[in-house]
Amino acid sequence: MDLKLASGRLALAALIFSGFLAGCEKNDNQVGHEEHHKALMVDKEAAASSKEAAHGNEAYVEAPKIGLPFHKETLKNGLTVIVHEDHKAPVVAINIWYKVGSKDESRGKTGFAHLFEHLMFNGSENFPGEYFEPFQRSGATDMNGTTNNDRTNYFETVPVGALDMALWMESDRMGHFKGAISQEKLDEQRDVVKNEKRQGENAPYGKAFDVIATSTFPSDHPYSWTTIGSMDDLDQASLEDVKQWFTDYYQPANAILVIAGDISVKKAMAKARQYFGDIPSTSVPEELKNWELPTQVNKRVEMTDQVPQTRIYKVWNVPAVGGEEENALDLMTSLLANRKNSLLYRRLVRDEQVATSVSAFYYGRQLAGQLFVMVDVKPGHSVEKVEKLLDEELREFAHTGVSADELRRIKQSEFASLVKGLEKIGGFGGKTDLLARSEFYYGDPGALLKSLDEYADVSERDVQEVAGKWLKPEHFTLVIRPKEKFEVSGKPVDRNKLPAVDKTVELELPKQQTFTLGNGLKVVLAERHDTPAVFMTLQYRSGASADGDLPGLASVVARMLSEGAGRYDSLAFSAREEELGASISAGSGLDFNSLSFSALKTQLEPSLELFRDVISDPLFSEEDLKRVKSNWLDSIKQEEAQPQGLALRELPPLLFGKDHPYGAPLTGSGTPEAIESITRDHLVNFHKTWLRPDNAELVVVGDVTKEEIQPLLNQTLGHWHAPKESLPELAIPTVERPQKARIYLLDRPGAEQSYIMAGLVMPPWKPEGAEAFDAMASAIAGKFTSRINMNLREEKHWSYGARAVSMDTEAQRPYIVFAPVQTDKTAASMAELLKEYRAYLGSRPIEEVELADYKDDEILKQSARFQTKGQLLSSISWQVEKGLPAEYIADYPQRVSALTRDAVEAAAKEYLAPDQFTWLVVGDLEQIQKEIEALDIGPVEVLPSKQ
Repeated sequence: MDLKLASGRLALAALIFSGFLAGCEKNDNQVGHEEHHKALMVDKEAAASSKEAAHGNEAYVEAPKIGLPFHKETLKNGLTVIVHEDHKAPVVAINIWYKVGSKDESRGKTGFAHLFEHLMFNGSENFPGEYFEPFQRSGATDMNGTTNNDRTNYFETVPVGALDMALWMESDRMGHFKGAISQEKLDEQRDVVKNEKRQGENAPYGKAFDVIATSTFPSDHPYSWTTIGSMDDLDQASLEDVKQWFTDYYQPANAILVIAGDISVKKAMAKARQYFGDIPSTSVPEELKNWELPTQVNKRVEMTDQVPQTRIYKVWNVPAVGGEEENALDLMTSLLANRKNSLLYRRLVRDEQVATSVSAFYYGRQLAGQLFVMVDVKPGHSVEKVEKLLDEELREFAHTGVSADELRRIKQSEFASLVKGLEKIGGFGGKTDLLARSEFYYGDPGALLKSLDEYADVSERDVQEVAGKWLKPEHFTLVIRPKEKFEVSGKPVDRNKLPAVDKTVELELPKQQTFTLGNGLKVVLAERHDTPAVFMTLQYRSGASADGDLPGLASVVARMLSEGAGRYDSLAFSAREEELGASISAGSGLDFNSLSFSALKTQLEPSLELFRDVISDPLFSEEDLKRVKSNWLDSIKQEEAQPQGLALRELPPLLFGKDHPYGAPLTGSGTPEAIESITRDHLVNFHKTWLRPDNAELVVVGDVTKEEIQPLLNQTLGHWHAPKESLPELAIPTVERPQKARIYLLDRPGAEQSYIMAGLVMPPWKPEGAEAFDAMASAIAGKFTSRINMNLREEKHWSYGARAVSMDTEAQRPYIVFAPVQTDKTAASMAELLKEYRAYLGSRPIEEVELADYKDDEILKQSARFQTKGQLLSSISWQVEKGLPAEYIADYPQRVSALTRDAVEAAAKEYLAPDQFTWLVVGDLEQIQKEIEALDIGPVEVLPSKQ
């Protein structure tokens, strides 16, 4: 079954935009979003060997014994209810899967499932307001909705005191929604979805999956269109059509409700019956079960787009989920790509260096499955050459297969990740998602965990057989090239009143213990013994502020730390991580670099030895550096091809000056000139200068005591010593805000949207008044229900989402507003943004209800803030970075509770200055420039084109 681990280190741009532009949902119509974090425990090598012998399968590894007990019951109205108890945090997660997706549409009426998901966030008959409102003042987290080909789901994690409210809301839109669907709401959400479609297609390669869907399935097949549908069909959707969609599909007998968290089975079932039991079910449309294609599509399509490099897609039609070959197909993709040791990565990216990236995945769906292989061709190399090498490797793989050692390593790595990931109860990939997915696809909430033994027993022969069967020359190929000129049952519930939220929050945070290693490294430990895993973060002052005249150096150092250390070269290092089930990665920010570590307790000592090698003895191979730099330069071109990436690169020097440490691109990738000139000596000197025990602190969270970890850390990290040279100082110059607004334009001819970004330099963060600043920033632009988002998205329908973020830096902070808008509303959107900010500072400061909602939400969110070791680690690491006492985190709810309107108004006047914004707009200047100039906000300058 589908056990592929979706992973990858996100750049700063992705971190900013993925969270803030998701709007009311994350549409996972694009391939890959359905992959869940499932991986498992690694046994010691000797034990594994004995098991292999017993099974007669050299690639066998023992599957972990993971307990995920559940209660499953069907209510009288047909609703399937699944309950799991998890009492480690005072939160409960709810996840409802409706058995309806884009596969249930028909030609001429595509996009209905996704459009309806949007409508479901617009209130119900008994709660006509924005659906998010009560949740965003109740401490809800992981709140979202998704649509794919097969199903639609809605989920949230709430404090236990808000459970009645959440179940009332979910049940109200299941049983009391049809009357709330109005023509006005339909028109509003239709515009929002159309902007989402424009936003997706405006991105490089944004039309690929639409082409793949129409080319690999016959026109009458439900997978021959993407989830978001067509513009014409969205325009034609009538109010009657939409109401019939609700009547047909949104009923208890067509849904799965999962409740997990700090609640008993008895209480959860009683509440399920209380809120959902009186909702009737009528006849549910017959569900499509399977529509696999008997033959491959042997076809090739080539197209051009505003992309920086050519991408090759190869697609094979394969069996749907639930088949006997599912596990082998899934494992095959990990053997082919997605890892440094994978076959295609080694050949195309490392050895031949004709590609910058390669990925592969099995996309299993209800009716049919597909295998995808995608390769980004390195500029300067021919598609024909790359495709020939790719085809050769695929043929050879199908012929010779893979070694048992490599297959075993992959399984062990996946198994270790599951142990680490099963701490989360809700959200994408959490326990509720796993239970619902298992029930939906396999008819058993425990199916995915029960299948781990089958997954563990897949042999190298099994993989080779599916490779030989499915990786045929007959397949679909899509090549997207750059344009020649790159243009860049129960008692009725009272529906008259929403249940009150119990605002009592009781948290038991583990005590922070501090000690110092023999080499002077300071360590903070928080014990958490729920799963046998240990997480660590080593952070050291440096980052982009230490780049000097080589913007991007700190990021390259972080990247190269994972390219081999000690006695392991890059590939051997990656293989060793997989063997241990360990994960070691490095990150770089504006002021700090960090190393992240996680391992199973049973493999802690050898994993720490590997961590020690990364810290004290990185290889910084010349050959690896050459390859990394080459691919890095290609990735900069990718950034410049995306409106948001281009804006993140161009705004910082406009705010701080090009020679300022914060004037480098906020993507962290630096400039092409700097990357070209970086040498191994630069890496060695940076590492020696900044990564030293007297400039670092280590935070440890996990299943370990001080008595266990202190000697182990001294044994492994204790021989790492600071150099004799004094630690250099990092002085960040202060800059002045401009006296009036400035506007910079970047031309992107033919762009379907304009990307608006406005920046403002803020004073450095300080603990005094931090809560007032956050409350002020949230109400105007920090969340879905903020003023600017409600204006541009919900009222005007000009944007898929508008938000602002204040970056966390040591010195002055960049505050950035961003809004992708439809082209013909660019200037009007800028005017609306200014109007909202000016009103916030004048005629309409923060209102009592806005502040009350913010306070409730922030305080109640603490219930879920420390649910996982990773969350706890992140909070403590930030506290340590800021030099704050341990009680600062614990006292946060009291400080928020004490906020007043006067304090928040004062923060707005102290920090905000919309008439001093530095604006950057990326779009089609032929259509937008004159109207922007007519706003008369400030001087307008057209920046040199990056095309």
